[in-house]
Amino acid sequence: MEVLIKVSQFILSLSILIVLHELGHFIPAKLFKTKVEKFYLFFDYKFSLFKKKVGETVYGIGWIPLGGYVKIAGMIDESMDTEQMKEEPKPWEFRSKPAWQRLIIMLGGVTVNFILGILLYILILNIWGERYLPNENIKDGIWVQDQLGTDLGLKTGDKILTIDGSPVRRFSDLLPEFVNGNSYTIERNGEVIDNEIPVDFISKLVDRGRNEGNFILPRMPFVIGQISDTSHNKNSGLKVKDIVTSIGGKPITYYDEAKDILSEFSGESIDLTVRRDDQSVTIPVKVNEKGAIGVVFGGLSFNDMNKLGYYDLETRAYSFGEAIPAGIKKSYNTLASYVKQFKKILNPKTGAYKGLGGFITIGSIFPAEWDWQTFLSITAFLSIMLGFMNLLPIPALDGGHVVFTLVEMISGRKPSDKFLEYAQIAGFVILMGLLLFANGNDVYRWLTDKF
Repeated sequence: MEVLIKVSQFILSLSILIVLHELGHFIPAKLFKTKVEKFYLFFDYKFSLFKKKVGETVYGIGWIPLGGYVKIAGMIDESMDTEQMKEEPKPWEFRSKPAWQRLIIMLGGVTVNFILGILLYILILNIWGERYLPNENIKDGIWVQDQLGTDLGLKTGDKILTIDGSPVRRFSDLLPEFVNGNSYTIERNGEVIDNEIPVDFISKLVDRGRNEGNFILPRMPFVIGQISDTSHNKNSGLKVKDIVTSIGGKPITYYDEAKDILSEFSGESIDLTVRRDDQSVTIPVKVNEKGAIGVVFGGLSFNDMNKLGYYDLETRAYSFGEAIPAGIKKSYNTLASYVKQFKKILNPKTGAYKGLGGFITIGSIFPAEWDWQTFLSITAFLSIMLGFMNLLPIPALDGGHVVFTLVEMISGRKPSDKFLEYAQIAGFVILMGLLLFANGNDVYRWLTDKF
């Protein structure tokens, strides 16, 4: 059922983005009296799942979910209809229209993508507002989870001040900022330290695996998450959700403090003091030779830690008027962050190319439970990403057509149909290569996780 919910959200989001992107081409084409022969969601090689002709346009749904298209008469596009181009230009064809009109038609799709992203962020902020953990509220520093954080130069208890010289407002922004950044500043035991982010940090992050969680977390209290039937302290009186506040008379605030203290009492019987329903309870337990008490740590959500007084979350509601500039700013920041990530991908030294993903990666970011706020947030992000990717100056993408049209407008010389045909083929080969590489990465990661 979880997989079905993820797939349903992915297909719905993809369908919305494709249809609206193609509408961005379709509407100006019709306004400029250009004939649109087909309007398709997904590709229809050999056959369609559905099609219906209305006026001069065939509307349909294909069976290959790799995108969609509008077939505009007199244009060399995905259809590669070269026979039509051998005929004399007709007044209603794309190639017969002035360059400025063709430019608007080609920019229509990405324009809709960016506008959709902005509108969705405005909607989300107006309805749900924002609730997050400010980075400055991590008073006692971060909790480093594994070797990746250590290799980065971090230690538990560090306070992350800036990345690339700019303060990070939200704790949830730390990971993407480390991915995009080149340097960071921390405070450690009252000393301010500047460190470089290793150029291969992204490569190590990808190799670490997607299922390992974040490499840094806020420091959390020692909460009893599980006591197994084989635990040597199963009858000690400990209960799930107890919060350990003292070990052998030594007070602790966070779970990361417990390991060293427990190792001091290896093989001994000691008293644990726990917080239970706002009461302090002392429980005798045994520490085994490995310095463990036979319980599983249970993490808390940010909301839980806020209720317990460990961290203060920030909540902000937006009126519709306030949501407009905030939504525009969020869209801009999303685009800027994605552009930074794209630059990292182009640098082989970063290893960021290993993080490229296809349909499995995109589908996996949707939650296993239907949540409209999350669905709309992901759709807004994908819309902005799709707009940027389509602007890349690659033949077969909107950006490639835009470049050729701009060159024509500046030079006064229109590229030949044969040149555009070869460029379209070259662009298609590039896109197929990227598609195979990204989805190949997905398959490789899946096999690695499985075996």
